[in-house]
Amino acid sequence: MALDIGKFIGRFIGEARDHLTRLEAGLAALETQPDDAEAINALFRSAHTIKGSARMIKLSGISTNAHRLEDLLGALRAGTRRPDAANLGLLLRGVDAIAAQLDQVEASGGDPPADVALCQALAQAAGLEEPPATAAAGSLAAVVPATRPTPATAETLARPPAPSPTPASPTVSYRAPDSVRVPLAKLDELVRLIGEVLSVQARLRQRLLEAQALDRSAQTTRDRSALGGDPDLSAALHRFVRDLRDTVQAQELLTAGLGERALVMRMLPLSTVFDPSARMVRELARAAGKEVRCEVQGGEIELDRQIIERLGDALVHLVRNAVDHGLDGPEERRAAGKPQVGRVSLSARHAGGGVVVEVSDDGRGLNRERLIARAIHKGLLDPARAATLTDEEVWELIYEPGLSTSDIITDLSGRGVGMDVIRRTVIDELHGALSLVSRPGEGSRFTFNLPLSLAQMRVLLFTSGGHRFGLATQHVIELIRVTPGETIRVAERPAVVVRNEFIPLVPLAELLGLSAQRPGPRDKGVRLAVIIGVRQAKLGLMIDGLVDARDMVIKSLPSQMRSCGLVSGIVVTGDQALVSVLQAPGLMDLARRYRGEAMTRSAAQAPGATPRGEPWRVLVVDDSLNTREIVKEVLEAYGYRVTTAEDGLDGWQKALGGRYNAILTDVEMPGLDGFSLTARLRAHAQYQSTPIIIITSREREEDKRRGVQVGADAYIVKGDFDQSSLLDTLHTLLGDP
Repeated sequence: MALDIGKFIGRFIGEARDHLTRLEAGLAALETQPDDAEAINALFRSAHTIKGSARMIKLSGISTNAHRLEDLLGALRAGTRRPDAANLGLLLRGVDAIAAQLDQVEASGGDPPADVALCQALAQAAGLEEPPATAAAGSLAAVVPATRPTPATAETLARPPAPSPTPASPTVSYRAPDSVRVPLAKLDELVRLIGEVLSVQARLRQRLLEAQALDRSAQTTRDRSALGGDPDLSAALHRFVRDLRDTVQAQELLTAGLGERALVMRMLPLSTVFDPSARMVRELARAAGKEVRCEVQGGEIELDRQIIERLGDALVHLVRNAVDHGLDGPEERRAAGKPQVGRVSLSARHAGGGVVVEVSDDGRGLNRERLIARAIHKGLLDPARAATLTDEEVWELIYEPGLSTSDIITDLSGRGVGMDVIRRTVIDELHGALSLVSRPGEGSRFTFNLPLSLAQMRVLLFTSGGHRFGLATQHVIELIRVTPGETIRVAERPAVVVRNEFIPLVPLAELLGLSAQRPGPRDKGVRLAVIIGVRQAKLGLMIDGLVDARDMVIKSLPSQMRSCGLVSGIVVTGDQALVSVLQAPGLMDLARRYRGEAMTRSAAQAPGATPRGEPWRVLVVDDSLNTREIVKEVLEAYGYRVTTAEDGLDGWQKALGGRYNAILTDVEMPGLDGFSLTARLRAHAQYQSTPIIIITSREREEDKRRGVQVGADAYIVKGDFDQSSLLDTLHTLLGDP
């Protein structure tokens, strides 16, 4: 992919002018302190930076001028030349020449040619008889006149020009720059102050609510004694509250606009980290002897600078892993029928109120058996649990400190460090989420769900168990009202079916160990649930009520409180209350353990919970991770050995790769739906008599008839799902193992 250097020109011009200012001031200081070695070093670094940056964006003329400046400054630094008046004058002319070139680039673009005579004089002053050949030689030759000019020397260039015989009045014009450079520290302080303004605005909003309540009381009460019985005073109060409301609303609009514009100033395009990562991929590939193509999409999407900075290290680590031991070598790829050139992809897209960043490759993918073996060897996994882990649970092992799948430690990867840091950074510091999908032989894909900014985030405030809590809205999928008739019992816990997907329901107060608040008499059992989503899984948190949803400043926890994993920060409400912002990934992990304990108790109490002999092997096919995990929990608690597939095609491939005693499948799936999968299985000799159960939200009679026609043995509607009926159905179809 060709690098678009146009978007870097403006930044280069600003930085180069800063360096020119330092050069000019530093050269003037050398006139009085010619032996200041550190000052000469600083000047050399500025010239070197201009040279390198200009070369990166193909401004060869500026790069050549800066290179010659660097030569003479290098001679001053080495002590082979002195910073006398002639050399300092020559260096100042070089600074002026580069400044003129920058003006030309800003005004009309292009690549202004180097000043050949100046470059020759600088080289000779530095002790170079002939300037060394450079990449800009072609541009230099293009401006050399046919007749060789009189040789220029340091003395002649440093000497002021002779007065003109017909002097004219000088004309000086000034043009204000189109932009100014602001130190990031000042910009960060501005954003911080705007966050404080938002907090004050919340308090002002609270005072307005209190004033409105007082106004309503004054308007409806019959006893006017508190106001001296004066109706004019009541009317004046009403006008005051109305004007206060208008003022607060106007100020909220202005504050929101100010905050939005301040944050925009601190936003950077993802190309800031994507483009260097893409170059790194190519360099690492050459070092590793692999052919790799790096694809970049969505680099124009902008994120807060704070997020960009933290994201950069994560991307570097992932692309190193992808090139080193994620992508297979040329011979291995040819043997697998893959293109010889590997692919690493960096992409970004907007999703809801945040941004999704993905890093993927088409390499060998993660090796399940190797990961499990390494985890057992390091004592991170009980061998007895290994066979029951889903692929998603196995992939989670890579975030354990010290665990690596690489066969050898290299300078690129294999030390088992970094993935745990990446996860902690994304979840704890960036208030985001991280997920991984990997298929052996096909590659891996890491997905970051990130907010647009950390300075202020949309927060949903609600109550549960008599306490107020918050959730960052990028983890909130939707809010639903749940009636008793809509809930079903799955895995010994309540659940609800939402768009063909099982969503487990957990009372948040119960999950956090708080006393749950009973529904009021008007609720009639209707409860409110916040559906959160993390790493392709969903969970319904049953709460007592909503409070608010608005942009707020999330303040970090003290370092000694960050290890709990359930609270990502705190917000201050208008009534000066401190509200904990819950961490969605931590809630998901806690709920998973919570459901697992319930299933263990249930299975232990159920008669005949553990089948005799070898357990039946069951394949569960569903494109919903939630549904796969819930059905898996139910079956494993009663002794079945379960494999899951994420869609119909994946289910077909796994069915051919193993032998299963029963298959449970959804209908609505991408690629290959459940009806087509059932028909294909029935046409295969291995599965002509294998029990197949369809579990779907489709409840029409024609759908049930079609299920029978394609060869299903049972048809269960998710809305009527009952784990006992599922177990009874399996027992009827399979008998005792």
